[in-house]
Amino acid sequence: GQGIPGFGGGPAGDAYVELHVAPHAFFQRKDDNIHVEVPITLKEAVLGGRIEVPTIGGTVSMTVPKGSNTGKTLRLRDKGVRNRKTGAAGHQIVTLKVVLPEGEEPELAAFLESWQPASPDEPRKEMLS
Repeated sequence: GQGIPGFGGGPAGDAYVELHVAPHAFFQRKDDNIHVEVPITLKEAVLGGRIEVPTIGGTVSMTVPKGSNTGKTLRLRDKGVRNRKTGAAGHQIVTLKVVLPEGEEPELAAFLESWQPASPDEPRKEMLS
């Protein structure tokens, strides 16, 4: 009944509102959970430490465990979207992405050239067998 009046004095029609929601630059919603990919430095990945993470409610501090790799997921409990029916909040799922430093790092390169891992990994083993 919020539209324009009908022809010949008929009742008002309905008004339709169409909304378009653009995707967020880094948050993705899946059900009540919010997913975000967070870049971390090589040092943070290897040694662990506290980092600042954006949430839909503001920035929070979280711990990156030692030895974290790209793709590791961490959960921020109750930092997702509140469910209208249950009232329970979803979680924020943080996926870590190791990012190498911009530009040259001669000390890092020299270290890696001389480094011999205690247990050498073959990260592509499953792909090539």
